[in-house]
Amino acid sequence: MSYPQPDFFHKIRQPDQLADKLAALPRPLVFTNGCFDILHRGHVTYLAQARALGASLIVAANTDASVKRLGKGGDRPFNLLDDRMSVLAALESISLVTWFDEDTPLQRILDTRPDILVKGGDWPVEKIVGYREVLGWGGSVHSIPFEVNRSTTSLVERIRATA
Repeated sequence: MSYPQPDFFHKIRQPDQLADKLAALPRPLVFTNGCFDILHRGHVTYLAQARALGASLIVAANTDASVKRLGKGGDRPFNLLDDRMSVLAALESISLVTWFDEDTPLQRILDTRPDILVKGGDWPVEKIVGYREVLGWGGSVHSIPFEVNRSTTSLVERIRATA
């Protein structure tokens, strides 16, 4: 027996295939980025809050090489890019998922021209990559305070402590 393809796969787009999908998304458009290596309650709460700021939410995930360059540990990411993007795309709050391999998501921000740029509360607004550009075209930038204190790093430390 064959089963239908999950309907969330259409949300995943290569960076060079964003234009067509972007044109169809309702505005205001919210953009955020991150590793999202082991998706947890803090992530999904943050993503839902980001989505509530606009009509559509685009998430750009770091590639595996980009995650490694962040120095989060030699064994990171635990979940490969395709897996991380599939989990993100399955979330109702997310309209579109793509990726970036550079050290920052600036090119994806320029490609998507969001109305609203968002990062988590550990980022002061003026330090968010793309801050000047988004403000320059009339958008807004937000640092959403952590409502649920969770992190992948602390989760991994807890798992390793019990192993």
